[in-house]
Amino acid sequence: MYTVKLQDFEGPLDLLLFFIKRDELDIYDIPIARIAREFLDYVHYMESLDLEVAGEFLVMAAELMQIKVKLLLPPEPGQQEEEDPRANLIKRLVEYKRFKELAGEISEMESERRKIFLRGSFDHDEKIMPQQDDGDLLRDVTLFDLIASFKFAMDRMPKKFVHEIIRLQVTIDQQLEFIRQFFTKRSEATFAELTAEMEEKIRVVVTFLALLELIRAKTILVRQHEPFGELSMMKAPA
Repeated sequence: MYTVKLQDFEGPLDLLLFFIKRDELDIYDIPIARIAREFLDYVHYMESLDLEVAGEFLVMAAELMQIKVKLLLPPEPGQQEEEDPRANLIKRLVEYKRFKELAGEISEMESERRKIFLRGSFDHDEKIMPQQDDGDLLRDVTLFDLIASFKFAMDRMPKKFVHEIIRLQVTIDQQLEFIRQFFTKRSEATFAELTAEMEEKIRVVVTFLALLELIRAKTILVRQHEPFGELSMMKAPA
């Protein structure tokens, strides 16, 4: 099992907020059937990549299915109208979203504060940290964004019906070296471009896992030119 830890990747509420933001959904009127289906799809996708799926994801999946069933069941005759089965989940999502926004604001304030140093006795001693032009580098890329990019690349691969079984020996270390060599020739590339010449899905999967390792080590940086657009990767400056 391959465990991945990325900045701002916390748990199932992050995944739900990812769907809500990506699809511009009303957080107070969540389409449970649709969200539950997408949530389960992503959990299964993570499992198929041999990524460790925490128990809290499975608990959330069960909760979503329970809410879905309650919404489908007709009310019993004479029964008083009950609270919307989604109410508790919506409350938690709203609170968590506010917490994330506040944490982001505090982080941004701290980042701005670090750019400024105390002024010395003379004008030429003024120390101001030069601002780095990082364009639209992501500060909050999540595993879900990366999985979406991976899925896009996999969907573009031609469907092949193979009758001869060939066992391929592809390791994380091999693909780590492949990625490093790739970015000595390219300054920036999408995951689809990185894997364009790969014909075997297992090679694409292992390359994705190697890429996650390099992103976690901050050897590779990620750029997104538009919200929920395709991710581009580049080698981090030395």
